[in-house]
Amino acid sequence: MAKHIIVWDLGTGGNKASLYDEEGNCLAGVFVPYDTIYPAHGWHEQKPNDWWKAIVQSTRQLLDKTNVKKEEVYCCSISGHSLGAVPLDKKGNLLREQTPIWSDGRAVKQAQKFFDGFDEIRWYSITGNGFPPQLYSLFKILWYRDEELEVFKKIDKVIGTKDYINFKLTDRVTTDFSYASGSGVYDLKNWNYSEELIEASGLSASIFPEIVQSTEIIGQIRPDPAEELGLHSSVYVVSGGVDNSCMALGSKAFKEGRAYNSLGSSSWIAVSSRYPLLDPIARPYVFAHVVPGFFASALAIISAGSSFRWLRDHITIDLKNQANNQGVDVYELMTAEASQSKVGSHKLLFNPSLGGGMPIDKSIHIRGAFVGIDLAHTRADMIRAAMEGIALGLKCCLDKLEEMTSLSNEMLLVGGGSKSKLWRQIYADVYNMKVSKTNIDEQAAALGAAACAAVGTGLWKSFERIDELHDLVESITPIPENVEKYQKIYEVYKRVSNSLSDIGDEMGKLVI
Repeated sequence: MAKHIIVWDLGTGGNKASLYDEEGNCLAGVFVPYDTIYPAHGWHEQKPNDWWKAIVQSTRQLLDKTNVKKEEVYCCSISGHSLGAVPLDKKGNLLREQTPIWSDGRAVKQAQKFFDGFDEIRWYSITGNGFPPQLYSLFKILWYRDEELEVFKKIDKVIGTKDYINFKLTDRVTTDFSYASGSGVYDLKNWNYSEELIEASGLSASIFPEIVQSTEIIGQIRPDPAEELGLHSSVYVVSGGVDNSCMALGSKAFKEGRAYNSLGSSSWIAVSSRYPLLDPIARPYVFAHVVPGFFASALAIISAGSSFRWLRDHITIDLKNQANNQGVDVYELMTAEASQSKVGSHKLLFNPSLGGGMPIDKSIHIRGAFVGIDLAHTRADMIRAAMEGIALGLKCCLDKLEEMTSLSNEMLLVGGGSKSKLWRQIYADVYNMKVSKTNIDEQAAALGAAACAAVGTGLWKSFERIDELHDLVESITPIPENVEKYQKIYEVYKRVSNSLSDIGDEMGKLVI
């Protein structure tokens, strides 16, 4: 009998269920969205029950779509969005209908108070947690303690997004090393929770779940959830991992120095290595890899695809309507118009910091801008400038990572932003390196989770199979003439970014 793998890619916008054969070929996928709720400024919440409903709905639709019998599903695994803080009582009941997701920044005061008594640079050097600190799970838990004491008193465990799904499946409360590394109290180099950080937080160590390998079988699906899902209760549940690390594995970044470029709403360049890449200024954010003994270290810009989406919604509304009428992708129309411009967008620069900055920026208060715009510029210039600005922002990340480690001489592009041929050429020219696109594309995180399941259950002997599953779609070589132009533009871009950081600091002081 065939042995299939079901994988859930629990993302910020929804869950995608995918079916793989035992060789690692993706047979089909089904996406079911869910909402993010914004109760107050800086609060980004989702309902764990919505995650479960999306898991159930997408799985049932997937089985119907493929006509695979439930007896043919051998194992399952999951990739989940990071920095979750799902509170459970001793009976496993949810203590909050809505819980903060990774981008929730409400815990500013809790982070500030923690760092009044603990050196922030030392905290970073232990954890590798390079996002703004208030995003990490520790500080969300401290917010529960400070702001919702009655809820906090009932907490037995606080777990992550994908860990909640695993709990629903198996009734076992665990996490894995990759997800635990975003907890805010994880010691990267010792591969365990830090007693020093937990003591400094004032929390009980028991609030953090048991850590297992991403390839560990944590149980089989219990009869009741199996019936909901339309699966057999004999299906093995493999722990899986955080989305960043699953994506690294699925993008072939599971050996020393291998890098990939994820192009989505936020975009990042990540490198796989046996040692975490730490820098107290640029602050690469580091997750333990789902591959034992490795780390995935990355630098990012927060609003890459989301900046392009802003352009779509506010500058190219007519193209959006045209795309709907013609049944085509609006981004194809946008990039087609951008191709009417030329390298440098007629001296128009775009900084994509519409969602704020990261530590690699001079100030996290930086905001985006079109710079140098004049009456001769067209919308085609604006669209191309946005595409170039996102590439230039990621070039800053690439340069910093190259200062810290040796990278391979080719960059794999994954995610929605890799679909455009024009954009792929821009990346090659800006990076001055060969860039490649493969068949895996937006399935990278799902493939990583599938590989965890395959290795964990013995279907695969190792992760080496990943390389064989990538079929090259296109490899793009930089155009020397364009490289020379972009090198000059890049120097101006960096100066503009520093100026925008200074302006952002000043704007933040305004009371209007």
